[in-house]
Amino acid sequence: MAFTLPALPYAHAALAEVGMSQETLELHHGKHHQAYVTMLNGFVEKNADLQGKTLEEIVAFAKDKADLAPVFNNAGQHWNHIHFWNALSPNGGRPGGRLETKIIADFGSVTAFKDSFKTAAATQFGSGWAWLVLGTDGKLKTTKTANGSNPLATGEGKPLLGLDVWEHSYYLDFRNRRPDYVSNFLDTLANYEFAEANLG
Repeated sequence: MAFTLPALPYAHAALAEVGMSQETLELHHGKHHQAYVTMLNGFVEKNADLQGKTLEEIVAFAKDKADLAPVFNNAGQHWNHIHFWNALSPNGGRPGGRLETKIIADFGSVTAFKDSFKTAAATQFGSGWAWLVLGTDGKLKTTKTANGSNPLATGEGKPLLGLDVWEHSYYLDFRNRRPDYVSNFLDTLANYEFAEANLG
C-alpha cells in the first residue's frame, strides 16, 4: 500500500497571523512534502525488501546503508514532516502541565530550554532539524539532525517536538533570518500540547 500525504491538521491560512504564511504552507506541504512521498513510493515499488514495511521500519532498515541513502532520506523526511505539521499550532507557544514541569526539572527553566533549542537549530549547518527529545536516560534534551535524519534513526531518544530548519521552511517569511524563525516557533507556533502527548 502506497504512502500518502496527510492532510494538515489546520487550514493553509491558519498560521499566517503567527508567522507562517499560507504560501509557505502550500509550497512546503503540497510541493516539498509531496515530493518526498512520491519519491519514497517509487523506491518501495522497485524494492521488494521495502514492501510491506511501515515508515518507521523503512527508516530503520535503510539507515547507514549507502545504496539506500535516497530511501532513508525520503522516508525520514516523510516521517519528519508528519511530525512537523503536528508540532505547529495557531494557538501554540505556551508550554504547560507535565511538559512544563519536566522542562523546568531537566533544563532549569523554560528559558534555558528555549536557549538550548535555539542553539541546536542555529548550529545545524545547512539543511536539517532541531528536536526536543526524551532521552534514553529519561531526561529531556535538545539535539539536531542533518538532512532527513531524526532521533529515531540516531537513537538519541523519543522525539517530542521537531522543527524543520531547511531554508524552504522559512525563507518566504523570514528570508535568511533562521534565528528569528526559531524564536517565533518556540514563542508562538510550537504545539506544546502535542509535545506533552508524546511524553506518553
